[in-house]
Amino acid sequence: ELFPARIRYTSMSIPYHIGTGYFGGFLPVISQYIVVRTGGSFSGLWYTFAVVAMALVVCLIWLPETKDRDITI
Repeated sequence: ELFPARIRYTSMSIPYHIGTGYFGGFLPVISQYIVVRTGGSFSGLWYTFAVVAMALVVCLIWLPETKDRDITI
């Protein structure tokens, strides 16, 4: 809705793949580091929970609702 149809895929895929590559790429390393430092086998999950919580806060604060607005260009 926010981008013209001819560039919509590119406009949405670039930030998606950068975020997935960054957080998903470092997930095993950071989770393993947390497990080694704390000794708890499930403590590495806190990194995943923290990233999801930060994304939720960002979306709730800065992503506007467009349901009842005219977003045509």
